[in-house]
Amino acid sequence: MRKYYKLWSASVIACVLTLAVASFLLRQSFGLTALSDIVQALLLFSGTISLIPHAIRARGRLRLFWSLMTLGIGLWFCYQLLWIYFEVWLRTDVPDLCAGDMILFLHIVPLMAALALLPHAPQDEYAARLRHLDFALLMIWWGYLYILIVIPWQYVVPDIPPYNDNLNLLYLIEKIAFLTTLVLVWAGSKGGWRKFYANLFGACLTYAASSYVANWALGHHNYYSGCFYDIPLAASMAWITFIGLWTPDSEPQAGVRSTSTSHGVWLARMGMIAAFSLPLFGAWALVDSAVPLRIQSFRVALTLGAAVVMGIMVFIRQRLLDRELLRLLTYSHDSFENLKRLQAQITESEKLASIGQLVAGAAHELNNPITAMLGYSDLLVLSKPMSGDQLDLAGKIGQHARRIKSLVGSLLSFARPVPASFAPVDLKTLLYTAVKLSQSQWQPAKVSLRTEFSEGILLVRGDSNQLLQVCVQIIKDTLRALDQRGSSELLIAACAKDGFASIEICDSGGAAAGSAPLNSNQILSSLGLNACQAILKQHHGQIFCESEQGARITIRVELPLILPAARSNAAAPDAWEPQPSA
Repeated sequence: MRKYYKLWSASVIACVLTLAVASFLLRQSFGLTALSDIVQALLLFSGTISLIPHAIRARGRLRLFWSLMTLGIGLWFCYQLLWIYFEVWLRTDVPDLCAGDMILFLHIVPLMAALALLPHAPQDEYAARLRHLDFALLMIWWGYLYILIVIPWQYVVPDIPPYNDNLNLLYLIEKIAFLTTLVLVWAGSKGGWRKFYANLFGACLTYAASSYVANWALGHHNYYSGCFYDIPLAASMAWITFIGLWTPDSEPQAGVRSTSTSHGVWLARMGMIAAFSLPLFGAWALVDSAVPLRIQSFRVALTLGAAVVMGIMVFIRQRLLDRELLRLLTYSHDSFENLKRLQAQITESEKLASIGQLVAGAAHELNNPITAMLGYSDLLVLSKPMSGDQLDLAGKIGQHARRIKSLVGSLLSFARPVPASFAPVDLKTLLYTAVKLSQSQWQPAKVSLRTEFSEGILLVRGDSNQLLQVCVQIIKDTLRALDQRGSSELLIAACAKDGFASIEICDSGGAAAGSAPLNSNQILSSLGLNACQAILKQHHGQIFCESEQGARITIRVELPLILPAARSNAAAPDAWEPQPSA
């Protein structure tokens, strides 16, 4: 591809050199005129074609930018074809009052539109819409100026000298405005965009200067097609081709979003100035007595029509601005409300953290007297023989002291949670251990406990200490529920189901007559089971509780099993299974 571009560039340079040699060696003739017109047309066609691939490959705003650039150079090419039609095909001079002059004047308008897009600076959809409206105001204003100043001397009262003078002056002002805008955009760009704008400025400045000199020479009857005044014009046309060919597809790229909005504010102010300038031009049209009355009437009517069109556009722009301001106000209000809620949550979190520290300290202080109570209750039982009622009362003292110790442990778990250490755990072994640890509670309560475990190892991944805490706590809460219902039989079952290990701890004996029903929410709301829920959540498990009047209470825990394919990488724990006494 680069070899193809080099050949293309060499052909463009050859065209410029051919025109330069011919302008110095050949005298004014039809052949020199035809050569000059055709070479310039080829150069402009080459520039237009070189920009088309960028417009095809680009996306979004960049595609619109390159399309407008292509349109601007394409209009310039169409104007050059008009010269070929008159000077080569018809072999006559281009008419002084030529309708095609408007094409030459308007070909800069798409180039200004491309710059107004600010392709080098990211912008949101709202800013783009407002900028497009501001630009549309300016473009309508330029069209209005051309019709106001040039067209009356072409169609209303045809007169060649004022037509040429007004056209040249307005075209010069337009080129100066375009070059000024290009300098401002160039100054605010970086990297690949800065290089691109520099080349575009060089090409446009060369064209503006050479066309001004050519018009000066034409006014002094020193210009003819193919003279040396056309050499810098051809060079500026060839420069466009180099810009199109040697600007990489990956560049220019959109730069970092800038916090400066000076260009957008400047463009909006220029649009407003253009709208407010209409009354001044209308007044000038009324007081300019040097022009014929027909031109005065035409200019006044044109100004009134332009004022209506631009007034509608200003109204639309203000509506968009009002909607955006309302949206920003709503967004600010929502952000303020979210900030207030976040502040309240942070305050609540700080309160909870303080409460947690207080609870941790209090629980730590309670452990010492509770431990003493348990020791004294055991000594009371072992010190001397006691009657059946006394032994039962001493057992209950120890049972409730252990319950308080369990609650204190749960408080400590909430206040100062310990990070879990995950490893393969056999749930059956864990359940046997939990049964042994809670034996001091279900034996004195005269509860018959039996187990139903499936064959094989129920292997899960988790923290054995935390899972053991869950099993012991569930057994304790279930025993307490059995005591309230008057039931005396507890069943602990474990099996594998659908990739999960299911543990069920339930009252298999049913409720005693006249016992009050228990609500599952009441069971799950205990402090111990709340801690269990937090632990199971870390292990990707769940806990369920079911209780119906006259039916058994069931607490079910589900944990994901380690699949058989993964067990080869996990060391199985020891599987001693002590049988609890019933």
